[in-house]
Amino acid sequence: MIKLNSLKIGNNNPFVLIAGPCVVENEKMILQAAGSIKAVTKKLNIPFIFKSSYKKANRTSGNSFTGIGNTDALKILLKVKEVFDVPVITDIHTAEEAELAAEYVDILQIPAFLCRQTDLLLAAGKTKKIVNIKKGQFLAPEDMKFAIEKVKSTGNKKVLLTERGTTFGYHNLVVDMRSLVIMKKFGYPIVMDATHSVQLPSAGNKSGGQPEFILPLAKAAAAVGIDALFLEVHPNPKKALSDADSQLKLDKLGEVLKQVQKIDKAVKGY
Repeated sequence: MIKLNSLKIGNNNPFVLIAGPCVVENEKMILQAAGSIKAVTKKLNIPFIFKSSYKKANRTSGNSFTGIGNTDALKILLKVKEVFDVPVITDIHTAEEAELAAEYVDILQIPAFLCRQTDLLLAAGKTKKIVNIKKGQFLAPEDMKFAIEKVKSTGNKKVLLTERGTTFGYHNLVVDMRSLVIMKKFGYPIVMDATHSVQLPSAGNKSGGQPEFILPLAKAAAAVGIDALFLEVHPNPKKALSDADSQLKLDKLGEVLKQVQKIDKAVKGY
């Protein structure tokens, strides 16, 4: 189990929600989204960690939006933390970014494409922050033990593991629910990313998506027994500057969480 302020992640505790827009587009939208998510989770009594990337470094096209500037975006994430009293998580892409982002957020996230990058994992571990490692689309779940060992070698045992789908031919992902069971055997909290899992990667000059499958995947993962649910949500996904086709519309969040919570309660008996 990992403790973060009053949150308890793992050890059969109620699932934690990790949610927010894919990327920091501007301060107004991020604060509005954070406030809306906080209101929904407070009503349902669901622990909440706000997520948004201060920078997108793995876009399909070189012409795609990557961010508003590292420091400006990180300051907005810090404002979310201070205004709404919620922990914050964001992605990092290089060893140098680990130290910078750690000054502003509570959890550092290793993107799936970078989950084998030794220098990045070591740098994240050395910050002593919680490190969420997303399983690469190209990895077997049992191979994630090596990523864990790299972070642990720094003396940091605060690790989360996230499932986000596995490459299935070209431009498609599937979720093997067995991976949640396999990774849980490592003894660290398990997260289900139900939005990136519905992506159709690099279909043209950007990734597509099938958001109609977000709820079924989230419910199935809850039935397995996850410790946290990861959802990218946006007030208007069609106008999102990143992952427009796979984000959950913000006004649908409450109903998704209600259904997942019912299953989570049945599985864990609280």
